[in-house]
Amino acid sequence: MSVSTPAIDSLRKQRAAMLSVGSNTALVIVKLAVGLAIGSVAVISEAVHSAMDLVAALIAFAAVRASGRPADADHPFGHGKAENISGAIEALLIFAAAAWIVREAALKLAHAETLEMAYWGAAVMLLSCVVNIAVSSHLFRVARETDSIALEADAGHLRTDVYTSAGVMFALGAIWVGESLVPGVHFHWFDPVAAIAVALLIIRAAWRLTAESVRDLMDASLPPEEERWIRDYIARLTPTIRGYHRLRTRKAGGRRFIEFHLLVESDMSVEDAHRICDVMGCDIEERFPFSSVTIHVEPCNGDCKPNCRAGCLLSREEREELWPGTGEKGGFGQE
Repeated sequence: MSVSTPAIDSLRKQRAAMLSVGSNTALVIVKLAVGLAIGSVAVISEAVHSAMDLVAALIAFAAVRASGRPADADHPFGHGKAENISGAIEALLIFAAAAWIVREAALKLAHAETLEMAYWGAAVMLLSCVVNIAVSSHLFRVARETDSIALEADAGHLRTDVYTSAGVMFALGAIWVGESLVPGVHFHWFDPVAAIAVALLIIRAAWRLTAESVRDLMDASLPPEEERWIRDYIARLTPTIRGYHRLRTRKAGGRRFIEFHLLVESDMSVEDAHRICDVMGCDIEERFPFSSVTIHVEPCNGDCKPNCRAGCLLSREEREELWPGTGEKGGFGQE
């Protein structure tokens, strides 16, 4: 059985990022050489796309190294947001690449040129698809297992590259086959049109990445399904736990921060309350590895304020039995 720790996960993420750096470097060189040789703006646009992926992979590598550093005096909550920052930077680079591709494709449409040896372009696109499918699958797996947004962004770039490379491959194949079957009819416009399609797909991926990165940078709450699990877990601990409120969550890189106020019997000992919090913290961290859980314990004494009533785990009858009159108050979570 493998053991997962922050140090091991950080090493795995760094190795995955370096694999992406190596594959993208090779693809940039091959695509650029073939694109210039045959005069295909679509292939050159794919070289630019891979170059952006290479820059993204380098940024991701730097980000996972930074995010893997433990918390220190200047960064008491750790360095997890380095991954979110890298995702935002990568998205900006992708937008810039897409704009360049559209510009070059528009110029090519306005001044059509004969495309020689289109089959070479189709061949290099096929190679790109195979390599990027393999590398992106590995990156997605590591990103999922280590909860790394930087690697997920990098894998997303490569998977987008698979689709765009396939589109360019079919476009170049159509030019080659079309001009072979129908001599004298030119299909060169397929090349810049394919490049524009590449740019549109790139913009779509960049927009999604921007939204994900900025969301965590703005300390947005965890996804609804994750918060729902936390609420359901707390509710299962009744009657030991009488209620909770002020649940706040956020995420930085692969690390989650979860905090809430917990209501227990007013005469419960500090030792018992501490033990309950330890158990809850361990259970939540088991469900969400590498989480930081902060629980503030409060006595449940019948002073039912609005935020307290919303997270009350006692039934109306139980409240009335403990504190006559409170059972008639509305707005409780367990009505």
